[in-house]
Amino acid sequence: MMDRRSRRRKRTRKFLINLVVAVVAFVILAIELYPIAITVLNGFRRDIHILSGQPFKLSQLTLRSYQLVLKNAGFRIGMRNSIVVGLLSTFISLLVGAMASYGIARFKFKGRNSLAYSFLVLRMLPQVSLVIALYLMFSDIGLRDTISGLTLAHTSFNVPYVIWLLLPFFTAVDRAYEEAAMVDGCTRQGVFFRIFLPIVAPGLVVGAVFAFLNSWNEFMYALILTGVKAKTAPVAINGLLGGETLTWGQACAAGTIMLIPVFIFTLGMQKFLIRGITAGGVKG
Repeated sequence: MMDRRSRRRKRTRKFLINLVVAVVAFVILAIELYPIAITVLNGFRRDIHILSGQPFKLSQLTLRSYQLVLKNAGFRIGMRNSIVVGLLSTFISLLVGAMASYGIARFKFKGRNSLAYSFLVLRMLPQVSLVIALYLMFSDIGLRDTISGLTLAHTSFNVPYVIWLLLPFFTAVDRAYEEAAMVDGCTRQGVFFRIFLPIVAPGLVVGAVFAFLNSWNEFMYALILTGVKAKTAPVAINGLLGGETLTWGQACAAGTIMLIPVFIFTLGMQKFLIRGITAGGVKG
């Protein structure tokens, strides 16, 4: 009798815990999805209806805002620049970050831990404390308002993140692989590119996704370090709201268009992303 009651209590407790977790997860998901839903919906509404105080009113939907945004040369240039800067900074961040992470994980030298933590400290620095110095430096060397300059700026805050993300992956690789390759005559560069990179590929995918998203969503560096030539999509959207007339419908349509590459990039690498996060969590 007591065992039956005990099992019933355990089942009830488990049910209540699962219910609470489900409710909390639903609330968090609703909070996260609400702004996205409002943005997507308002892209199909006129400004007068957006400002009417009825966010979910579905009458008189139109594609006018999307047509105007896609005809906007400034936004098209911003989208192109965002894609180029995002891909370039992701590639450079992965290459530099993987090499640095490999060196920290596989070589023993004085100050190794201090060096690793210095990268973490750099990642924690607020962008506003660095952007003015970058502005002055880029102005002196001719990199302000250029794709190259913005790519370097984005790479500067992506590299520390990639280094720390890849450290558990490189540390977990058995030294037997490295020693066997060296015995067979493989160079240090060959060991890195032929042995380690394929093994830590899930971590590289995770780093690529987060580095690209960091660059794609970045606003402050792009706003201050660029002008007309190298401005990105977030800056172009800000321009839609900075004129004499607030074009809320166009801004929402532009924001919705910006979501499309993010979903494609993330969903396309979903399998590798989950595998990389899981592997990093287990090995770390």
